[in-house]
Amino acid sequence: MSDYRRIADRIADDIATGRLRPGQRLPPQRAFARRRGIAPSTAGRVYGELVRRGLVVGEVGRGTFVRAAPDGPAGQALTEPGPAPAPVNLELNYPVAPGQPELLAPVLAPLLRPDVLAEALLPAAATGTEAAREAAATLLTTPGWRPAPERLLFTGNARQAIAAVLASLVRPGGRVGVEQLTYPLVKEIAARLGITLVPLAGDAAGLLPEAVAAAHRSAPLSALYVQPTLHNPTSLTTSRSRLLQLAQLVHDLNLPVVEDRIWSFLREPGDPLAVHAPALTHVVDGLSKRVAPGLTAGFLVVPPHRVAAVAGAVRSGGWSAGRFALEAAVRWTVQGTVARLVAAKRADAVRRQRILAEELAGFTVRSDPRAYFAWWELPAPWRADTFTAAAAAHGIAVTPGPAFAVAPGHTPDAVRLGLASAPVPDLRRALRTLAHVAARRAGDGSGP
Repeated sequence: MSDYRRIADRIADDIATGRLRPGQRLPPQRAFARRRGIAPSTAGRVYGELVRRGLVVGEVGRGTFVRAAPDGPAGQALTEPGPAPAPVNLELNYPVAPGQPELLAPVLAPLLRPDVLAEALLPAAATGTEAAREAAATLLTTPGWRPAPERLLFTGNARQAIAAVLASLVRPGGRVGVEQLTYPLVKEIAARLGITLVPLAGDAAGLLPEAVAAAHRSAPLSALYVQPTLHNPTSLTTSRSRLLQLAQLVHDLNLPVVEDRIWSFLREPGDPLAVHAPALTHVVDGLSKRVAPGLTAGFLVVPPHRVAAVAGAVRSGGWSAGRFALEAAVRWTVQGTVARLVAAKRADAVRRQRILAEELAGFTVRSDPRAYFAWWELPAPWRADTFTAAAAAHGIAVTPGPAFAVAPGHTPDAVRLGLASAPVPDLRRALRTLAHVAARRAGDGSGP
């Protein structure tokens, strides 16, 4: 037991003194065992101990690498935090408009009257109330589409809406096609429901219809989950011609679609895929980004023949919206509060994208000037994990690219930057720091 720890201590010393540099790959475990004259099982314990100490990280299909460490004086332990400014979280991505509480509070005041509150605290059905259905239909309307109120269902948030739809469409063991990079919580939902996600290729115009068709031929897909508007994490919006192609394909295959539009409010209204494939498309949206994450509701627009099945999944999953949240949502929508917040957040997203463009000029960053996030393709020789560790050492949290990857072992050398939550001065400072870290490590030959 002590032998493997002594070996791990020596490797840790090599890392601390710089003999093993951040990003350097350790030998495969069997080669390490032969070189040290130890059993392969002992080598496995050594590597496991190094991972436990946070000194190395294993990447599927690539090997084990020394993690990036905070800058500090020689001999400083890698686990000791160096002096740093207040942390900045670019993983969280909940926009808050200036003056938002002042806008929201007056609308909630009537709900505190005892007679109104008594009604608002009753349980809510998946179908909500007539007022909620009308308000949501108005909120989701685009130039070419107004959802029929009777097709609307409600959940606690958009994530629950996704779970309810997938649970109603796909049996355990079923296959769901998704973009190669997808919303990480969809991966968690699929795992809990026993669903297999099938990564599908795309291009600059969106998901490739031929990729969907090929996957369906190899083994039938039960559904398709897509984010055609401001795709998270790349900010890509599918072209109208591609939407028409996808609509024709899912019609030909009779393939149900879950269309996630949670970020679509940031763009000028564009019609959803549901316009072109209404009998197959289940639209997911919500208030967490438009309004606030703490008091929200998820919206579902489902084909007419699917209302009962999806409502049943909402009830059985315990995913129903709170009546209080629905009452608040109706008032915020009818009185124009949501529209004012949307306008403010659109302007805020544009401002933050300008800061991003200024601070990361010269790097490869994929984004939309109206989005609240960006996909940063890291300069060589950075990898996502070591860069994420280096960012953390400077008090900045980012989301590594592999969190969005569906294919096993696929580790894109990129990070997603959430621009919405940090105060603007902190955002600028964090981006400037990240640019310095990336440029210094990539340019001085000391990087991973």
